[in-house]
Amino acid sequence: MLKKSPFSLAVVSALLCGSLQAEGYKLYEQSVSSMGTAYAGRGAQVTDASLVYSNPAALTRLQGAHFAGGISFVGASSRYSDAQAFSANGQPVAGRSDGNNKLRSVIPFLFYSNHLNERLSYGLGLYVPFGIGAEYDDDFVGRYFATETGVQVVSAQVSLGYQLTTNWSVGAGVSLNRVSGVLSKYKDHSGLCELGEAATNTLFGAPVYNDAYCHSHYEVKGDDLAPGFSLGLHGEPWQGTRLALMYQSAIRFTLTGDSVISNTPITGANVQGHPGYLVIAPQLPAIDLTTGKLAAMPQLTEASQLDLTTPASVAFSLDQQLTELLSLQFSLAWTEWSRFQSIDIISADQSPSLSLSTELPQNLNAPGYIGYIPQKWQNSWSAAVGFSFQAQPNLLLKTGLAFDQNPIRPERKTARIPTDDRTWLTLGANWRFSAKSSLDVAIGHMWMPGVSVDEFEYNVQDQPLYQSRFQANYRNKALLIGMQFNRSF
Repeated sequence: MLKKSPFSLAVVSALLCGSLQAEGYKLYEQSVSSMGTAYAGRGAQVTDASLVYSNPAALTRLQGAHFAGGISFVGASSRYSDAQAFSANGQPVAGRSDGNNKLRSVIPFLFYSNHLNERLSYGLGLYVPFGIGAEYDDDFVGRYFATETGVQVVSAQVSLGYQLTTNWSVGAGVSLNRVSGVLSKYKDHSGLCELGEAATNTLFGAPVYNDAYCHSHYEVKGDDLAPGFSLGLHGEPWQGTRLALMYQSAIRFTLTGDSVISNTPITGANVQGHPGYLVIAPQLPAIDLTTGKLAAMPQLTEASQLDLTTPASVAFSLDQQLTELLSLQFSLAWTEWSRFQSIDIISADQSPSLSLSTELPQNLNAPGYIGYIPQKWQNSWSAAVGFSFQAQPNLLLKTGLAFDQNPIRPERKTARIPTDDRTWLTLGANWRFSAKSSLDVAIGHMWMPGVSVDEFEYNVQDQPLYQSRFQANYRNKALLIGMQFNRSF
């Protein structure tokens, strides 16, 4: 389906969290117990079976068999204002200039862990590590740049932890990951829609205006399966201090699917001499003699593909006991977003249709290219600090503050991902209602600075195309609520 470079936001929806709730499109919502401290100390704290994902090495510290399952509810809002756009011919695009995109998603996870012997532990997990989603109304003024964007990765993992010494353990996990995605937008056929009925009819000298060009829509979908792995280290060098180091591998996908476009103009050059069409000029739409209107192809479909690589990451975490009742958590993480340089939609069809036009020198200027969006992301850092307080023997209270550096350069912000650096404040609690059962709850609020988008279209050589342009201001915020049930056996 899409791209040649590693990430590709080109791509759904079922369990995903919006682009507002994560660093890039990486999700943290695989543990509500960690959410309470804004994910500070994750992988260092010995909490529950969610360690299957966050640090397999720490599984050796759990006593007996453990189950953890939960959901996170995400409510996000992206308000845009003062939006304006111009067509390929430089004509102003009519449409909604102010609006509020809202996302409501539920993200589930399940984990189980147990011991094989005194030194070796294992775990199983099902979770969502990556996701992004955004969708605009059909009358959005920037619809020639974006309508729907989504990517979702669902992972199943097997992990092993091995106790090296009394104080140190190592671990590893292997995952099978399924990605699915969609990208869509309305097509700007050289400003044919913006030209309007009267001007179009005047240009052709007859009432040939075809409203179908205003509803020409492009969509590409794809999916794939690929393996990944993680490595972990956990230690307690002295009593009350727990340390963790985690590595998550990059995952390389090749998404395959179809590119579909509706209501494509049939130009005179393509039907010259055909008895069913009247050709005015090779570069202009022909007139369909059966309808008397400008000719259009109802639908074109072309098999296409995309190479998508989710980024590798490294994280360090600390869980420090300060007093008998109070502990400090800290985490620092690095993510390799620089792999995401562009969104490339490449033909994989033996009988191409769309790319016959889009690959031409005056368009994308590269063989087989159906779509291209430069991104040029940068590697990013995130940090979090949290506190846990044992208010009662069966009640642990938590709070945390986190900062996620945005990997998107200011000049590369787009209608598909109009985000900036994110700050998180969270509150949480763990209530132990029996010797073997407990419940975690957490709530988080995210805010970020205002974002300005000034977006253009480019060919594969990163040279501006046409006179297309989109500008808007965005304000983003999100609320996250989670609940997790834990059980030991």
